Order: sequence, then structure tokens, then C-alpha cells
Amino acid sequence: MNTETALGAKSNERFAKPLFLTTIVVGSFLLFLTQPMVARMALPRIGGAPAVWNSAMLVYQLLLLAGYAYAHYLGRIRPRHQVGIHVILFGLAALTLPIGLRDWMPPSDASTALWVPWFLLASIGPLFFIVSAQAPLMQRWYALETSRGDPYPLYAASNLGSFAGLICYPLLVEPLMTLQEQSWLWTGIYALLVLLVVGCAVTVPGHAVEKLPEETAPPPTTRQVIHWIALAAIPSGLMLSTTTHLTTDIVAIPLLWVLPLGLYLLSFVVAFASRRGAADFITLLAPLVILIAGGLAFHRSTGNPFFAATLGLMLLFTVAVALHTAMFRSRPAVGHLTKFYLAMSFGGMIGGLFCAIIAPLVFDWAYEHPLLIIAAALLVPQTGLVPWPRHLHNPLTLLLPVLALILSFAVERFAYGYWSVAGIIAISLLVLACVGRRLPFALSLAALMLSYGGWSTLQESVQGVRTRSYFGIYQVTTFTDREGQPVETQLMHGTTMHGVQNMVPGSETEPTSYYARRSGVGYAMAHAPELFGPNARIGVVGLGTGTLACYKQPGQRWKIFEIDPVMVDIARNQFSFLSRCAPDADIVLGDARIRVAEEPENSIDILAVDAFSSDAVPMHLLTREALAAYGSTVQRDGIVLFHISNRYLDLRPVIADLAESGGWRAALLDYQPTARERVLNSTVSVWIALSRNPETIDRLVALSGEDVEWESLERREGFAGWSDDYASILPILRPIRMPWQ
Repeated sequence: MNTETALGAKSNERFAKPLFLTTIVVGSFLLFLTQPMVARMALPRIGGAPAVWNSAMLVYQLLLLAGYAYAHYLGRIRPRHQVGIHVILFGLAALTLPIGLRDWMPPSDASTALWVPWFLLASIGPLFFIVSAQAPLMQRWYALETSRGDPYPLYAASNLGSFAGLICYPLLVEPLMTLQEQSWLWTGIYALLVLLVVGCAVTVPGHAVEKLPEETAPPPTTRQVIHWIALAAIPSGLMLSTTTHLTTDIVAIPLLWVLPLGLYLLSFVVAFASRRGAADFITLLAPLVILIAGGLAFHRSTGNPFFAATLGLMLLFTVAVALHTAMFRSRPAVGHLTKFYLAMSFGGMIGGLFCAIIAPLVFDWAYEHPLLIIAAALLVPQTGLVPWPRHLHNPLTLLLPVLALILSFAVERFAYGYWSVAGIIAISLLVLACVGRRLPFALSLAALMLSYGGWSTLQESVQGVRTRSYFGIYQVTTFTDREGQPVETQLMHGTTMHGVQNMVPGSETEPTSYYARRSGVGYAMAHAPELFGPNARIGVVGLGTGTLACYKQPGQRWKIFEIDPVMVDIARNQFSFLSRCAPDADIVLGDARIRVAEEPENSIDILAVDAFSSDAVPMHLLTREALAAYGSTVQRDGIVLFHISNRYLDLRPVIADLAESGGWRAALLDYQPTARERVLNSTVSVWIALSRNPETIDRLVALSGEDVEWESLERREGFAGWSDDYASILPILRPIRMPWQ
């Protein structure tokens, strides 16, 4: 090699690492910009329940697995051919730009759990597949020049880019851009990525371009590969189970789903970093964090949900760092790099499959969460804290977990007050004594979990008071008086009460909770005959326990739109509102926005929209396009009622914008029950009535009585409103009160 060539090669190498680093970061940024963006695009057709997000995550993991498999097999051929094939596939995938969704609607008889993944795969599969291959493939190209050093730390940069893409979407991209603009932004970044990939290809050393890849180190054993898969599957599954656990069982704060995924990505940044101090320290603490936070897996933290959420997120991050660090420590030689990432991706897919598809079908509660924590306890690296005498090792291995289990049952069933606290402390000490011995540690941890509400959770499963579907976990509880007579039956969806029925004889048909007689919907339903005649046509979006059915009057026709067949079964068989008040009501299954739009024009007089999932907002049911769909079915003088009670969002500006932009008149009623009404299970509620005929709203206000204060609704200055193309919850977030405030 002459001097000029050597200098050129040296100059190329000076730019090689920054170029590869930029390419990997941009590709990962693009991937995780895709996830929330496509989920947002799909809202009008698939809804926004936590299970839908889990299904979307499963699709992304499947495509990531396919991309990593492609990178692995591409790495077996000559680098020149790798470059050619990869650039050609980039071009073919570009034919599907700008990124978007297929014009499909879910069939009414389709299984949502299967249709959603298929819909997303068909829509974004080619683009996501080719972009997902960047991280392992660029690392492989980087390592073709052996003097560049270890390529594995580049994976930390990859996940930093992923984290940036994830955080940028809700904080910057969604609030500032329409979906169409987001799609073109994605296209622009894709074009930049193509240029960067070509630049990386140019830096491939000339001596390696035609050289077949060599595997100088022995290949990983099957046992090693299985170990990698397990180490990847548990954090992936725990990330999804933590999302479900937090948003349904602890606190349904908007945007909370971002935190588990963000921490999961950051765990790779720590675990694969060149500097090992943080990863080693967190790994050392992992058993103690699992003991403290994992022991509360069954605990229902309604008293201090933010503390419980913090512990859950800390547990996820610690476990993910510890297990990903174990993967990094066992990484193979560079020649087997793509096989390592392929195993990692396969494990991530297994974790996603378990949480998104298998668990909702098998379990009636989020049992996948404690099971994954126990699996983590079996795999995290551990150093013993208590030296056991060698001759007592085997007896103690069996004795301590059994003793912990017996104590756990005794604490749950017989201990109260100080005795309960003392028992839990004793169990915790037994778990602590088992640290360093994986199986005893995991079994003792399971006993600690059971002592914090696990036994009662299992008992509820045996009693059949809980039901799980793709859309959530529902629990029906009947409360009795001192004589054992039923007083009320309550339906809970996560932390949100979805309905309650008084069981005292004579009060079974009294509307309760958000639907009390002095609520906005109560006045509208009660005065339907005066507003629309004796044969008024009533539509309800969201069945719940069927409480609203008890406003049905003779001659009226009722149609109820419900997405979840399980909810229909609960309303019909565990509550009697429907059977007593409206046994002939027509129940239409499917997404309400789609099904309402399919109804004949002018076929409904009053439509009540009440379709909350836990405390989550059905954004796609509150857009301008959604109101237009309702307006095509509701007659010109009819009323659309929106239930907007929410702990974390002020939805009044959203509805005010809908009313003004669509030419509707709006009035709001903020119902505050009296002490006597609270005893009868009436709760605070906020309802907004809309009509295109101002006289209809005036008549409703007049019929409600002079002492009822309906408020006018004014558009908020500067608020853009929601449409299918643009929506953000950031402008309407309420201040979240922390426990110490």
C-alpha cells in the first residue's frame, strides 16, 4: 500500500466510528418514532386499551426478530454483496412510503387479539423490517476492520437513539405536527438513513469487501443460546406486564406507558456501556430490589399509588439492567455477533407473546407480572449474604422456602396489626437469607408475594369474581351487611369503578354512580319523552353494568354499542339493570365509532358516549371526525352526551372545540351528589350535552329545573382541538397531586 492510500485509509477510519454511531442512532430513533406514531394512526380503528399497546409491541418485536434474522444471515455472505442486497431492499421498502396504514376496517366478528397484529404487520411490515436490521448489521460492518475495537458498546448508542425517539414523540412530535406531517418527517429521516448506510458501506475496508466472513471463535452452544433467550425474554415480558400493572391496577395516568418502555431501553444503554461501573453496581443490588419491590407484586396500592408505581418502575429497570448485563458478559466473539442479537430478539418476542397473547387467554388476573418477577429472581446474578454451614446446605435449601410459605399463609389468614407486620418481616428475613441460592430465593420470594395479598387474589380467581378479556380485567364484588344480606354489587376495571348496583330490596333499579338522576345524562334521559316524544330512540356507547338501561321508558327503542363481549356477559349475568329495565335492548358489538356510523341516518335521538377504559381516554371517540360520524346517525335536533369525568385530564376544551368547529351548541353539568345521594352510591360526574339545534339545549336546561346549573361551554384560546390527524393530551393535563401534597 502506497503512502497516499494509507493516508486515505487512515482518514476514513477517523470518521468511521462517528459515522457508524450516527447511523445506528438514527435508525433506532426512527424505529421508536414509528411505534407511538403508528399506534396513534391506528386509534380510530383499534382503540387505545393497554392490551392494544401490548399487541402493537408484539408486532414490533416480531418485525425486530425478522430484521435481526435478516442481518444474521446477510452477515454470512461477502460484504460487497451484503451492501448491494441491503441498499436494494431499502429501495424496495421505500415504495411503500410515506408510512401509513392500510385502508382496512375490523370485521365485526374478528378476534381483536389476532386482527390488530395482522393489521399492523400488513401496514408497516416492510419499512419496519428493513430499518430494524440497522443495529446488528452496522455493528457487523464496523467490526470488519479489526482495529476498530469492540462493536458491542455501539448497541448502547442504539438504545439511546431508541429512547430519544420514544420520548420525542409525545413531548415534541405529536403536540407540534399533524399525522400527515409526522409521516413526511419519518420519510425524510428514512432518506437520511439510506445516505448514512451508503456512507457506512464506503468505509468497509477494501481488503474485506470480497472476503468471506470468518468465524475464528467456536460457535455458541445451544445452552448459551437458550440462556440468552431467557435473559432477553424476562425483561421484555416484565416491561409489558409492568405497563399493564401500572395502568390498570395502580394508577391510569396518561403517558404512563412511556415510562416502562423508556426504562427498558435505557437498561441496554447501561448494560452495554463501555464503562461497567453503573451496570455492575445495579446488578449487585438487584436481589435486594427484587425483595423490596417484587414482594409487593400482588399488593393493591390504592392508598399511595405513586409510591407503588415508583417501586414497580425501579424494579423493572433494575431487573432489566441486571439481566442485560448478564447477556453482555456472556457475549460471543464478533464473528457470532448477529447470532447473539438474533437470540436476544427472539427472547424479546417470546416475552411479548407471553404477555400480549397468552396471558390474557390463560389468566383472569395479571399473574404474568409476579411470575416474571419470580423468573427474574431465578436468573439475576447473586452473591450470598448469609454463609450457610456446608452440612446444613441441602436441608436449609428445602426448609427455608417451606417455612416462608407457612408463615405467609398464617400472616394472610390469621395475623392482624403488629403480628402481621412481624410475620412479613420474618418472611423478608428468610428471603434475605436465601440470596445467592437461586431456587430457594425465588420460592421464598413467592411466599412473600402471597403474604401481601396474593392468597386473596388466588381465592378470588377460584371464586370466579374476576374476568379478563383482551380489553382489561374486571372484578365484580358483592358487599353484605352484618346479617349477610347483599347491600351492593360493584364492578371495577383496574382502579376505576365502572358501575354499582344497590341490592337492598326496592332500590335495585335506581341509577347509581355517574348516572344518577341529577346528573347530566339523568336529566336528558328522564326528559326524553318531552324532548322527542314517547317513542324516543336512545343510543348508548359503552355498556358498563347497564345502569343507563333503567332510564328506558315504554315505547322507547334502545341500542347499546359495546366493544367487549365479556362486558356484555357481566351486565347480563352479574347485574340485573338490563334484565329488569331493558331486556329487549339491542346490543351491537364492535368499536362504537365504526358501528354508530353504520347505523341509518337520523335513527337516534339521544346518543350517550361513555366508553372509558379504566381511567384512559378514548381519544378516537372524541375527535371532529368522530362527532361527524355521530352526527350522521343522530337526527338534526338530537342530542349527543359526552361523559368527561377524569382524574387527570380536563376534557372540556376538547368538547368545546368539537362543538364550535362542528356547529353544535353545548351545555355542561357538573354534578355533585348530596350526602344522602352518596349513601345511595351516586358519584361526582361531568356530562356535556351537544345539539345542532340550540332550542333543544334550551329546552333540556328548562326541563331540568331552575335550581340545576347547566354551564355554557367556551372554546379555550389557543387550543387546537382533536382530529384524527392531530391530537395531544399535553395541553389538557391536570396537575397531578403527589402523596405529600
